[in-house]
Amino acid sequence: MFLKKLIFATNNKHKLDEVRAILANDFEVLSLEDIGCIVDIPETGTTLEENAKIKAQYVKNNYKFDCFADDTGLEVEALNNAPGVHSARYAGEDKDSQKNIEKLLSELKGKENRKARFRTVVALIIDDEEHCFEGEVRGVIANSCKGNSGFGYDPVFVPEGYDKTFAELSLETKNTISHRALAIDKLCKFLKNE
Repeated sequence: MFLKKLIFATNNKHKLDEVRAILANDFEVLSLEDIGCIVDIPETGTTLEENAKIKAQYVKNNYKFDCFADDTGLEVEALNNAPGVHSARYAGEDKDSQKNIEKLLSELKGKENRKARFRTVVALIIDDEEHCFEGEVRGVIANSCKGNSGFGYDPVFVPEGYDKTFAELSLETKNTISHRALAIDKLCKFLKNE
């Protein structure tokens, strides 16, 4: 089965742009707004996988569309893998990226170990079956913000093998190496084989 249209359970414009760029040749990706859903779906899970499944199931239950959803977390080794599942709300419920970064850099002050990884879990519901795909990229947390592109923690995350943060890399480069790109690539391969 080859789906030309896919519902991505997000209203995050940055995520949507990234995923649309990755899947542009194969699928038309519609957002929650495109299907008339303007609800901020509660992320009550304790893991990335649970949150991704909750969002996908919400769309399936309420709008009857097959869809996919993701949840992403930054896990910092020296902080016992925090912020993890709380990455978007690390500094508070308002999901302020700048405040999240400031809190992260403050927590890491004086720590030599700056190893971190970004993980994305994508949950797909298709034909009433659930499938999950994971992507991960390892790297380190920079001492300060660098770069103007990207979003979230991109200005402080330097992926392995690079000397620039995600926010300094082009979208094309980021979309070949990022956690989300790797998970979405697995999703795409699965859909093409269905």
